[in-house]
Amino acid sequence: MAELVYRPVIGFAQTLFKVWDLKIDCEGSENIPRSGGAVLVSNHISYLDFVFNGLAALPQKRLVRFMAKESVFRHKVSGPLMRGMKHIPVDRKQGEAAYEHALRSLRSGEVVGVFPEATISQSFALKSFKSGAARMAQEAGVPLIPMAVWGTQRLWTKGHPRNFRRSHLPVTIRVGEAVEAPKDKYAGAITRQLRGRVQELLEAAQRAYPSRPKGPEDSWWLPAHLGGTAPTPEEVRAAEAG
Repeated sequence: MAELVYRPVIGFAQTLFKVWDLKIDCEGSENIPRSGGAVLVSNHISYLDFVFNGLAALPQKRLVRFMAKESVFRHKVSGPLMRGMKHIPVDRKQGEAAYEHALRSLRSGEVVGVFPEATISQSFALKSFKSGAARMAQEAGVPLIPMAVWGTQRLWTKGHPRNFRRSHLPVTIRVGEAVEAPKDKYAGAITRQLRGRVQELLEAAQRAYPSRPKGPEDSWWLPAHLGGTAPTPEEVRAAEAG
């Protein structure tokens, strides 16, 4: 079926990247299979992560169907676009329907994008992973493709204003080799292995990132363990609990 919405949206996004003069460094796209189903798994630090995850798949001529919260599909602007791009709505009260939708997509040879942390990490450190991605890969008989993005939090993230100025911001993307998901292996063990791979890729992206905070007032986007002023994971959990 012709992609009447997805490809024009890609073109629009690429034009915006040029207007914003983003410095995008992407490595490892060849690890995304050119055909057949796969689950693309990424860290989550920005509202725009799915755009850059999808960008990493373009060299392999793949279009990623992302799992996203159902409210995005009800928005008057984003809703028609999300449906037109065949993304997968997730209603947390009826999660099984989204899971079955994703399985059908995987079995039909699609790449499905998943953020196993479920929500944006406000500490910019990797949170714990839910096991749904591993279980989907097992059931559909497809590989898991780990990846990490860094720098996207400087564009638009939770608790901070958007920065869509022509600011020459770098964005680093790293895609790793496939993690197999055999049916006879415990999903929790696969999930731990997957999280470890994403952590390695995230650290590689952070090491390769060419920019540092300009001063204390600009260190909000750097995690505490790297010397920044972002809240620690413990502080985020305490704030959410309180």
